[in-house]
Parts: sequence; structure tokens; C-alpha cells
Amino acid sequence: MSTPEDRISALGLSLPPVAKPLAAYVPAVRTGSYVYTSGQLPSVDGELVEVGRVGTGADAAVSPEAAKAAARVSALNALAAVKSVVGELSKVVRVVKVVGFVASMPNFTGQPGVVNGASELLGEVFPDGVGQHARSAVGVAVLPLDAPVEVEIVVEVSD
Repeated sequence: MSTPEDRISALGLSLPPVAKPLAAYVPAVRTGSYVYTSGQLPSVDGELVEVGRVGTGADAAVSPEAAKAAARVSALNALAAVKSVVGELSKVVRVVKVVGFVASMPNFTGQPGVVNGASELLGEVFPDGVGQHARSAVGVAVLPLDAPVEVEIVVEVSD
């Protein structure tokens, strides 16, 4: 049986180092059987993969498709934060909740499609229903560092 880390590798991905906090918080906290991550930006090696607001049209800096890919990166960063607290992702017994924030142009209403990038990755890493989760996809005016997306997750873990 393959582990979540094996499935991440099979997708051609690897867990990054945990992103350093931008302010006074920690990347993830465990309380009881749950791990809550702080919001994770779509950064690779400390650099955002996209910058700006999401939408369609001349004023949008990030296309919905690029934002969906960025949400996938944010979810991978969230998994790295979870692993930093529990040691191995095979301890995750359920992805409980995903919250995705999308820095959106005023007329953009495709936030759910953007946050699908995170949800789909979690479903690939945690099959058999473990990755199915409740979710919110919220449009906002701006995010830290002018990121197009930010993702936080809550997972249930075993000892």
C-alpha cells in the first residue's frame, strides 16, 4: 500500500520545506486529533508562482487556470505544514475542511473552480474518501504579498 508521500512523488511533486511565517504565527497547530494549518500561499523556494488578482479580461493579472494551479501549490505547502507537526502524512485519517481565498477582480465569480486545484490534489494524495472534505471558496480584494490564492486546511490525525 502506498503512502501519501509516495502518491505525491507519483504525481511528480515533492513536499517542500515548511514556509516561514510572514508574521506572529506558526504554520500548523495540533490540538487533540486535529491539525489546523495557517493560510498557505502558492510559493516555491520562497517565491510566489503567480502574483495579482484573478479574473478574465485585460485588468486581471492571473487567469483562472493559473490560479487553480497556484491553489494546488498552496495545498502542497499546507501538507508540508501538517507533516511538520505529525511526522508523516499516513497519520491523516480525514481531510476535514479546506478554506480557499482567491484575490479576485470585482466581476470574477469562479472562486470554486480555482479552489478545486487544492481539493483535487488532496483527493489524489488521500484516496478512498479520506481526502473528501467540506470547503469554502471566498473571493477577497487582496492577499498577503499580492498572492492570488491562499489555502488553509484542517485534518484529523491518528496517534
